[in-house]
Amino acid sequence: MPEGDSVFRAAARLREALDGRVLVRSDFRVPRHATADLSGRRVLETVSRGKHLLTRVEGGLTVHTHLRMDGSWRIMPPHARVPGRDQVRLVLATADNQAVGFKLGMVDLIRTEREDTVVGHLGPDLLGPDWDAELAARNLMRAPERTIGEALLDQRNLAGIGTIYRAETLFLRGLWPWRTVGEVAGLAELDNLEGVVTQAQRLLAEGARQRVDRRWVYGRAGRPCRRCGGLISRGEMGAAPQERLILWCGTCQPR
Repeated sequence: MPEGDSVFRAAARLREALDGRVLVRSDFRVPRHATADLSGRRVLETVSRGKHLLTRVEGGLTVHTHLRMDGSWRIMPPHARVPGRDQVRLVLATADNQAVGFKLGMVDLIRTEREDTVVGHLGPDLLGPDWDAELAARNLMRAPERTIGEALLDQRNLAGIGTIYRAETLFLRGLWPWRTVGEVAGLAELDNLEGVVTQAQRLLAEGARQRVDRRWVYGRAGRPCRRCGGLISRGEMGAAPQERLILWCGTCQPR
């Protein structure tokens, strides 16, 4: 699933293509909004909120989308032939560009004043103006018995992190993914939980700027650890059917 940095960059592309321009066509290819028509409305802005995208238009309306596992946005010339049309879920077109949403996991059209109904449950956004490491740490501590690996992926605690940055964060902090939140909070040498979420925020910010040169553990299962030379392990975390991939180094992240 695309993580917060990918969604942040997608929002930037949509802003560049649509902001300030009047829509000449909208095409919602989801049953719930199949008859909606936004043509004639000016696009005000697109913002990311964790892994969610909010495109606000005149008239107090917001287009809410989520990429889920396979979704993507592509910016194309206004009259370009769209490939894979059976995979298109939404088109927002101006005189200059068309933004085409492929395989979008969620497409909603809501009143802007009701955006909280789709993103109000999220914790502080790792890449947003509301980022607050102290609040994110307090959110994690609401369930101190939970594993740190599972708690980091709970978007109600902090929004935007996924399996890639979870694995990289825990490696760089030297934390075994199955340690409990309460145990991590008691590790003063690791700056407690604020140090963990600050590390995650730093990694996502680098990803948003596309400055990630290499991964420490993600995508390297069975290969030597870049730090100690031991083999990188791979497993799953979470209760069925919500299991998610986890990678770690057993030497650098001891039990």
